[in-house]
Amino acid sequence: MRRTSVAGTWYPDNAARLVSQVDGYIERARVNEPAGPLRAIVSPHAGLMYSGPVAAYAYNAARRHQHSAIVLVGPSHFIPFHGVSIWPDGEWDTPLGPVKVHRGLAAAIASASSEIIELPAAHGREHCLEMQLPFIAHLLQDVPIVPMVMGEQTRATAFGLAAAIAEAVEVYAPDALLVASSDLSHYEDATIADALDRQVIEYVERLDADGLMRALDAEPRHACGGGPMVAVLDAARRLGARHARLLQYADSGDVSGDKSSVVGYMAAAIW
Repeated sequence: MRRTSVAGTWYPDNAARLVSQVDGYIERARVNEPAGPLRAIVSPHAGLMYSGPVAAYAYNAARRHQHSAIVLVGPSHFIPFHGVSIWPDGEWDTPLGPVKVHRGLAAAIASASSEIIELPAAHGREHCLEMQLPFIAHLLQDVPIVPMVMGEQTRATAFGLAAAIAEAVEVYAPDALLVASSDLSHYEDATIADALDRQVIEYVERLDADGLMRALDAEPRHACGGGPMVAVLDAARRLGARHARLLQYADSGDVSGDKSSVVGYMAAAIW
């Protein structure tokens, strides 16, 4: 069991309060249905009051489709390491009950790349995947997950992970949903943040994983989870996705009122 690390601080640890908050965000997140089976989403991972209103757009789209598994990819904020750490089996705890890990799909992804390792410490304090679970546990009940966090966000790691995900998903879970967990620019003035973030959004909407990787190499301020986004975009294309659309964009100043230093958030659908 992977225990929660930010329940009670970043989001409510009371089940009723958490459901009420998630339902409120979902009710306000009106989305147009993607014109085809949903392959992937991009979702932010800040405290729920900040990024939840944006993440709700991605999960409102996701809950309208059937998924046999959810592959989660996010960045390691606390533990530096090379490669990708996978949580291979068991369960992840949430205030809404445990979410199971898809052991078979996790094993298939891990066996497809030597860069995928087991490093439990990388998941211990990490919030990027945990912040997806209130939506998954409530809206996509009983769908198992494959949790992965990326260490050094190199080109080789991002595209190697993409190939491994696509190879395994195609065989073991063809209707799996891929989730890239990422916030965008950090602690810039809102005007600067918007300019930086629009560049990332353009690459996502073009499904241009290589272009996004080049932009991240040139300017790492673009996104904390840029490597995971590259991996999910490329894996989605390998699995047949040909379209992407921004569902919502906002920044932390929309909640705090402080536009002098913001974090950017996006929700996107890929099909």
